[in-house]
Amino acid sequence: MAAMCPQLTDERIREVNVRYHDHAASHYDAKWGIDFGEVGRAQVLGKLRKLLGEELDRGLGRSLEVGAGTGYFTLNLLAAGLVARATATDISPGMLRALRANARRLHVKVSTRTAEAGALPFADGSFDVVLGHAVLHHLPDLPRAFREFHRVLAPGGRILFAGEPSRLGDRLAAAPKRAAVLAAPAWRRLVGARPAAAAAPAQDRSADGAHALEALVDVRTFSPAELERHARLAGFREICVRGEELTASWFGWFNRALEASAEPADVPIPWRRFAFEGYLALQRLDRALLEPLLPAGAFYNLLLSARRP
Repeated sequence: MAAMCPQLTDERIREVNVRYHDHAASHYDAKWGIDFGEVGRAQVLGKLRKLLGEELDRGLGRSLEVGAGTGYFTLNLLAAGLVARATATDISPGMLRALRANARRLHVKVSTRTAEAGALPFADGSFDVVLGHAVLHHLPDLPRAFREFHRVLAPGGRILFAGEPSRLGDRLAAAPKRAAVLAAPAWRRLVGARPAAAAAPAQDRSADGAHALEALVDVRTFSPAELERHARLAGFREICVRGEELTASWFGWFNRALEASAEPADVPIPWRRFAFEGYLALQRLDRALLEPLLPAGAFYNLLLSARRP
């Protein structure tokens, strides 16, 4: 992941994000292992508990998820009974259609609106919490978005964001990705997988070329100080930035790169199970041993919480 591409205007970044995420919506959950059962709820609650501690058990009140995608955060929080009324926004209509389908399957109620983070169609003070997962690094105008988060929050309300790539963590993750590229041919022979058709030119992989947009939708990485500054300048206080996933991210990116080199149908189920369970085990290792000791910026993902006074 690189810093924002200077040749792209804000409007172009928005347009690319809509096209890419509309295209990705139908297979997004499968690609990223998004779960709406016990495992998914534990993952979401674990992230938020790192920011809120026992305060999470009191519930989050009226929630707004920005860049909600297929509903990973909001739907798992609804299923856990931790939000009183949920609203989800995304710039991608396709993602919101997938979110509503997931909500129907889970029998939970959520309101959805197609909207940009920098122009939220809600009255001042409408929510008790504004949250998101892996969304801030897609936004072209962060100061404007943070001002909107502040505006729509009731006094005393919080922002809670997770899954934001740290600059150092992203650089460190490049090493296992490169190692996986070298190991991929031997791995495919071992598991009996054919090379992915995605080895063809990007413009040939999708009728609308959406696959070629994937490298453009992630427009920035962060240092912890940058996230804190954006929150502070928008008027937030009680700002906390934490890091998570180090060995888990190395393991995850190595395995994702291996799997991306093969035809998806050829990747054996036992391998997928090993990759997923190994990732969860290393998450526990990171949480227990490394997160209390290392600075936030050393980890792949950053988490942010802050309060509107």
